[in-house]
Amino acid sequence: MNSLFENELDARYWNQRWKTGQTGWDMGYASPPITAYLSGYKNKEAAILIPGCGNAYEAAWMVSNGFTDITLVDIAQEAVEKLKQRFKHRTEIKIFCEDFFSHQGTYDLIVEQTFFCAQVLDRRREYVAQMASLLKADGKVAGVLFGVQFENPGPPFGGNILEYETLFDTHFSIVRLEPCTNSIPERAGTELIFEFERN
Repeated sequence: MNSLFENELDARYWNQRWKTGQTGWDMGYASPPITAYLSGYKNKEAAILIPGCGNAYEAAWMVSNGFTDITLVDIAQEAVEKLKQRFKHRTEIKIFCEDFFSHQGTYDLIVEQTFFCAQVLDRRREYVAQMASLLKADGKVAGVLFGVQFENPGPPFGGNILEYETLFDTHFSIVRLEPCTNSIPERAGTELIFEFERN
């Protein structure tokens, strides 16, 4: 693992970010590229996972649009307590405070929103393998990735289309991977919308 972050990007690190309000990734509402994608996703009973879900605005959007089986996972206890309070009456949503890399389950769809970019570079192959292990044979992972490199060492960690094609090719077929046309203004020109199907 990248030695600069080896002892930092764990549950304590992320929990502290939540406690001190250092949540710059939080837009305050569901990501437009993701809600646009989900608007065309027909199976409302699909088992859907959102890892590193944060405030899970996408989950709230999904519930209000008829989705019935949503699992949220976040490693930060502070975030999870907020989620449990917010969604305490929503039987469509299950919430777990745990490390995504040890999570177990079987899903039709995994929604990616600012989780991949929070992983140090040395964990990316592990991320891809874990995604594949959690998906059904024809399951998909979809959402947004950053299509730029950042000046600061991260997180977030960026990348480009060629890197992602090479990385995900080991377990997935690429259905879609292209620049977003409906990002929020602050992220315009930096996001890629993607849909990968498990091999």
